[in-house]
Amino acid sequence: MANAQVTQEELTKIQELNSEFNKAKMAIGDVELQKQQIIRHIDELKVEFAAHEKLLIEKYGSDAVINIQTGEVTQKEK
Repeated sequence: MANAQVTQEELTKIQELNSEFNKAKMAIGDVELQKQQIIRHIDELKVEFAAHEKLLIEKYGSDAVINIQTGEVTQKEK
């Protein structure tokens, strides 16, 4: 049997689809890297928040409630 060959139009279509598929896979990889960077940033913020929270507890006490909008400090009702 002689070697068959796809038409130029068919070849072009296959190449375009393959290219789009590869671009989509790369986009997923880029998004995953961004996700990992955001997760690391969140972890850093948690550490910083905990350290600052500790300072505030030392200053205002462990029963202090800080209004994050106004900065008002009150004590938990017992």
